[in-house]
Amino acid sequence: MKFLKLFSFLILATTINGCSVYNFTGTGKIDAKTFQVNYFQNTADIVEPGIERTFTNKLQEIIQNQTNLNLTNSNGDLLYEGEIVDYRITPMQATAAQTAAESRLTIAVMVRFTNKNKEADNFEKRFSFFRDYQGTELPVGSTLNGYIDEIFERITQDIFNESLAKW
Repeated sequence: MKFLKLFSFLILATTINGCSVYNFTGTGKIDAKTFQVNYFQNTADIVEPGIERTFTNKLQEIIQNQTNLNLTNSNGDLLYEGEIVDYRITPMQATAAQTAAESRLTIAVMVRFTNKNKEADNFEKRFSFFRDYQGTELPVGSTLNGYIDEIFERITQDIFNESLAKW
């Protein structure tokens, strides 16, 4: 009986200890307390006004929502910086009338990530994603904003996974 109690206690202790490192975002233990996201300039050939601010805010939001790190304006333990390097619309399929049946909006971002506490995690990498839409459609206003939000959601999740989740 004594052995059973001891065995149960060890299983419980191991389970509780094992869960302390894991969280639902899959990041594991982060060796940092603060993060900083510098303003991402738009250096793409085609400039869509305001997307640099939208991207910067979305990156800050995903890190705040999926970690317990504190956002800071300077001297962050983790630093995200870079620029939007590509914004383009490409025809994907043609019709018999030689017009686009489907088009693709692609956005690419170059990110430099610096971890002051673990330099092996540092990287500079290009992240991109796209959204296809009907060629007869001209995305403007809220439709375009929805497409950009969809693309940025995917890019920011990829950046988060690369820098903190290690997926």
